[in-house]
Amino acid sequence: MDSLGLLRAQLPLTVLLSCMFTFSSGSEMNFVTCGSVVKLLNVKHNVRLHSHDVRYGSGSGQQSVTGVTTVEDSNSYWSVRGTSDAACHRGTPVQCGQNIRLTHVNTGRNLHSHYFTSPLSSNQEVSAFGENGEGDHLDEWTVLCAGSVWQRDESVRFRHTATEALLSVTGEQYGRPIHGQREVHGMMVSSSHSYWKTMEGVFMKPSEIGSRDFSRPLHTEF
Repeated sequence: MDSLGLLRAQLPLTVLLSCMFTFSSGSEMNFVTCGSVVKLLNVKHNVRLHSHDVRYGSGSGQQSVTGVTTVEDSNSYWSVRGTSDAACHRGTPVQCGQNIRLTHVNTGRNLHSHYFTSPLSSNQEVSAFGENGEGDHLDEWTVLCAGSVWQRDESVRFRHTATEALLSVTGEQYGRPIHGQREVHGMMVSSSHSYWKTMEGVFMKPSEIGSRDFSRPLHTEF
């Protein structure tokens, strides 16, 4: 089984165990690391970044990406990963300005954008693309944050590396079959619609030993 498949298999148990045990606030990391599995909240509209095996009926026809108000939905988990050209070892803090991929855990497709028009707002379409975590260079996003590393409690922006569009929500709602879900799209102008914050998730701690085998999880916190 590949690493992404193993992650999908382990996630429900990991989340269940995380819900059963309370970790002390003193032990919690205050930054996001590669290999972490997170939910991302759009701060302005209070919706979590979401995907599912439902394709757009227009534009690229790829898997749709939306925003949902539901907190518990497992289709809102995304794995933080390095790019195909620059690996990011599990537990390594994500730097401000670093290029990453966000892989949808349940379907194995990457957060993606391109010059197709989004169906509701006519902004830039955002989709989920690839198979088993592998797509193309249009899956890469640059983390825009204030300091040196991506802080868990910080509102950050994600800029699409190839097109420079910012991952955004402006409130348009879909009808059936995804009634009430918000459109997620790319916008060229930065605004309050473009800020995201990590919420629920499993966060990998950095290794204290440089030679550690990063193929094995270290410690997780919910």
